[in-house]
Amino acid sequence: MTSIGTIIKEIIIPHRRGNIRLNPEFVVLDDSHIQGLLLGTDYQRMYGIDSYNSKNRHITIGTNKEKKFSPDIYQISAQDPLEQLLNEFIEGTFSTTLTSKKKISLLKMLRKNRPAFAIGEGLLGKISSHDIKLYLDVERPYPPMLRRPPPLPSKSGNQKGN
Repeated sequence: MTSIGTIIKEIIIPHRRGNIRLNPEFVVLDDSHIQGLLLGTDYQRMYGIDSYNSKNRHITIGTNKEKKFSPDIYQISAQDPLEQLLNEFIEGTFSTTLTSKKKISLLKMLRKNRPAFAIGEGLLGKISSHDIKLYLDVERPYPPMLRRPPPLPSKSGNQKGN
């Protein structure tokens, strides 16, 4: 199995006195079929999560043993794919003529080619000491780089190479 990327899934540990929100990062493997995700012990140690079995199973976080959480973890409801992608590129503006399918395909292309436009998880176009404006256009007039090159001058039949 090869790794094809990671996902960050927000999970909530509910409690009547206050919920804990976690944003663990999970590795996605090629050709893997899963029915659940496990939160590793290293992640649990980082947040000080301990499981205790008494009358009922409880989870405590940190050194406060009085604050007991339910072991049930609820996932936040799934968002619309377009809304989820727009949250990543929150500062972007899009043409009103684009349909939602075209916006999704454009945003997926930007996500796929993110290293070309940003460093790490930074904002698109925010590379240190570079300020760029990204403008994608398919309307005329075309940018000079996309125009057809001028025709080459024709050689006359009288000139022959020596």
